[in-house]
Amino acid sequence: METLSVERETGVVTVTLQRPEKKNAISHAMWTELPQVLSEVAANRDDRVLVITGSGDAFCSGQDLTDPENSSRFQGLGGALSSMRRIGDVALQLHDLPKPTIAAVNGVAAGAGCNLALGCDLVVASSAARFSEIFVQRGLTVDFGGTWLLPRLIGLHKAKEFAFFGEILSAAEAQDLGVVNRVVEPGALMHVVGEMAARLAKLAPLPLSMMKRAFNASYSVSMGAALEQEAVAQASMFNSEDAAEAMRAFLEKRTAEFRGA
Repeated sequence: METLSVERETGVVTVTLQRPEKKNAISHAMWTELPQVLSEVAANRDDRVLVITGSGDAFCSGQDLTDPENSSRFQGLGGALSSMRRIGDVALQLHDLPKPTIAAVNGVAAGAGCNLALGCDLVVASSAARFSEIFVQRGLTVDFGGTWLLPRLIGLHKAKEFAFFGEILSAAEAQDLGVVNRVVEPGALMHVVGEMAARLAKLAPLPLSMMKRAFNASYSVSMGAALEQEAVAQASMFNSEDAAEAMRAFLEKRTAEFRGA
């Protein structure tokens, strides 16, 4: 691919944004390639976990506003609206991916790049990372799912403050705010993320997928609906091959080998 590198190892897919000279700003080509990769990961049973990170000293500085192809597609209200809906589709695709996702944030994550990180299930940041909903500083409004993600992650008033001012937060400040799971030293980032991803890749994929779906829906359903969803999901799990394998492994005092069935 032109803008992404994709590596697979023992169930873990690592996608690296490859535009270091632009701090991995998202070009039109990247907007095209990213959904292709997400579709492949969703469909491939051997892909258990997705890790997203950036090359060089940045995670992603947001949409590349200097990319001529990006700019041409935002001319006129109709073209801009069509392009934004396409970008929204990518955000939803990441959100709905039926597998755990981890953002390994190695540097600046701004604008759509910030929400690309926050749209992952887990966020691990280098102590050198920085986060910003910088849109207002560019005369723009929040996109790539930020208006949905932020209130759920940090509450409505904090979300408004983060977005209204468009200020830059350090990794430690982002962790205190609740948008980062862990902060580690720069040299340890990919090692820590790799260990987390490897652990997840060895777990039963069906329960992880169902838990992710249930948690994502938790703010939009009633307690009764959530309990019914849990009941249906758990009944399916009790009758799965992986649950039987887990019981055999427990009785035989060995590590279970899950197949996703």
